[in-house]
Amino acid sequence: MLNLRSIFGVVVGMGLLNMTGFAADFPEVGDNERIVFLGDSITQAGAGPNGYVTLVRKAIQKHRPNANIEVIGAGISGNRVPDLQARLKRDVLDRKPTLVVIYIGINDVWHSIRNRGTSQEDFRAGLEDIISQIQDAGAKVILSSPSVIGERVKGENPLKLDKMLDEYRKIGQEVAKKNDVAYLDLRGEFQEKLKEINAEDAEKNVLTTDGVHLNAAGNEFVANVMLNALGVNSDSKSGKLLRHFVLFQFKDESSEEEIQEVVDAFAALPKKIKTIKDFEMGTNISPENKAAGFTHGFLVTFESESDRDGYLPHPAHQDFVKVLRPHLKEVLVFDYWAEK
Repeated sequence: MLNLRSIFGVVVGMGLLNMTGFAADFPEVGDNERIVFLGDSITQAGAGPNGYVTLVRKAIQKHRPNANIEVIGAGISGNRVPDLQARLKRDVLDRKPTLVVIYIGINDVWHSIRNRGTSQEDFRAGLEDIISQIQDAGAKVILSSPSVIGERVKGENPLKLDKMLDEYRKIGQEVAKKNDVAYLDLRGEFQEKLKEINAEDAEKNVLTTDGVHLNAAGNEFVANVMLNALGVNSDSKSGKLLRHFVLFQFKDESSEEEIQEVVDAFAALPKKIKTIKDFEMGTNISPENKAAGFTHGFLVTFESESDRDGYLPHPAHQDFVKVLRPHLKEVLVFDYWAEK
């Protein structure tokens, strides 16, 4: 019988290209593990205070506090596969890891627009060399695909590198299968998530700041995907819903028509942002005279913190903020978990 992580491995191994064959199941993470995340600037930033590597570390400490699992970030900005080969001993093998998560490929593709990318042959050979050295050192491997260079899923992204990304993604899947290591189709995970939350087909500012590097929502999303692969529960609350409660106090000079425009713009968001699971709104009718000037309340419901964090920078939400800002005097925001 397949366990949940085996099922997850099969699903992401398939990806969106209907690739044939599967890589290995995701490895079990036991006690006393040392996990190294190896990559480029995404992983370098991921080791920062709110980055995905740090979020993975905190989640592991929370869910397995006595397991003595160490999580290390080993990302360097601008790195391609050849760069990982050059520093593998110093930054990874000398640290005696038990598991290495390789998240690479963006620069191998992206830098091709300046004739500094990595050929498919060198990309394949480099991945095989890195994996071989890690396995010879006795460590397990999870190989991740490159993610995105532009967040559009309906139309073509400006740099027109989507096809090339998919080609390198397929190479990674083939290398993983050949070398019997787990393959995490992070590009496929991004595309599925963006179909849900990027209704405006924005190029950036949904899960990334610039189409590549992760924003807060992107870091939480990648952390959750990584935690699923590692078999560690994420911070999503099973059986609960996240309520995002907002109160507005409008300026005295704003007319009823202008306020109604704001209300209508807010009410239109659930049709534009698919991660909004429920929406309510109303005006204050309390007889207690304790509303402190707040007149309009809105309750937006999400299934997870990552869905909420993706909503905040979403282009449709930002367009709403532009309508709201000229008329807003005060705002109060309160988020809480509620039983389903």
